[in-house]
Amino acid sequence: MNEILRPSALGEILDRTFQIYRNNFWRFVGIAALPLVVAFLLGIPAVAIFAIPGIAGGRADPVTMVRGIAFVLAYIIFLPLYLGAYSFSIAGITQATVSVHRGEKTTIRAALKSVWPRFWTYLWYFLLQVIMACLVPMCAAGVVIGPLIYLISRSGAGLGTGFALGFLVFVVGAVTIGVIAWLVLSFAVGMAVCVVEKKTAWQSLKRSWSLSKGTRGRIFVLYLLILALSFVVLMITYFLAAVIAVAAAFIGRGSTGAVIAVIVAAIVYVAGIIGTQIILAPVPWIALVLFYYDQRIRKEGYDIEWMMQQAGLAQPPSTAPPGDSAGGGTGVFPTVTPPDTLGADTVGDR
Repeated sequence: MNEILRPSALGEILDRTFQIYRNNFWRFVGIAALPLVVAFLLGIPAVAIFAIPGIAGGRADPVTMVRGIAFVLAYIIFLPLYLGAYSFSIAGITQATVSVHRGEKTTIRAALKSVWPRFWTYLWYFLLQVIMACLVPMCAAGVVIGPLIYLISRSGAGLGTGFALGFLVFVVGAVTIGVIAWLVLSFAVGMAVCVVEKKTAWQSLKRSWSLSKGTRGRIFVLYLLILALSFVVLMITYFLAAVIAVAAAFIGRGSTGAVIAVIVAAIVYVAGIIGTQIILAPVPWIALVLFYYDQRIRKEGYDIEWMMQQAGLAQPPSTAPPGDSAGGGTGVFPTVTPPDTLGADTVGDR
């Protein structure tokens, strides 16, 4: 890690991201595949329920009611399990990135085992981030947009008033989208904080807000690049699916060719989903860990702390100093903690 103990430009962070990913490809892909594996395993019984001849082909109202209840129950069970698997996966990717970044060897099992004791903290952080960055602004916008829509529907003042109210709805919606994007960028390095510094979900959000200042624009560019890569992958898979389906329809005879075309197109489509949900999924989380360390170098002198430890000039304390219940420090370098808990006693965490 010594070669990158300095502030890095966006290009250097992206280059380091793909270097880490390339050298540890199967580890990251294995961890990123966890949510899709869970979704697949949960989807098998759901499909089986609707494939039962007595249910899938029934026309009686009681059977339809059973199918509806089964669908609701499956969704209620599926969603929490998938969210849990997803948060567990991104925590594992973050932990694996931290280990690789520090020059340590890691495995899929070791990364997931390391984050398992704090699983509920990571899940709560993920949900809290969604609540604070998305649900709160959307609810606030709904409080404003709801009455405006009601006034539009009840307005009798003519076209001008309706247009003005409609424009206000558009402005509020646009502002809401901007606020959501800004909050997402502000909380972007929170998972890295939660994993590295072992903070609570709320403390991780607050610290991410502080650390992300000055780098939110670069994180925004990162998200744009990931979005562009995902779009390219999907377009390629859609194009291949269309070409293969048309070719199979012409080569095959009658219904056989149509069946072959559908099967091949479905396979290619699934490959596209795998490409975006598994292959590209680790990239932003790896980069966010690097942004986290870069901001700590810029704001807190993390590089100096690390070199002091490597030189044996500072020893990590066995216990937190008195009065340090929230992890805040009182001096420039009052204590130097191990790399997996650094940040609890630095200048910027107050």
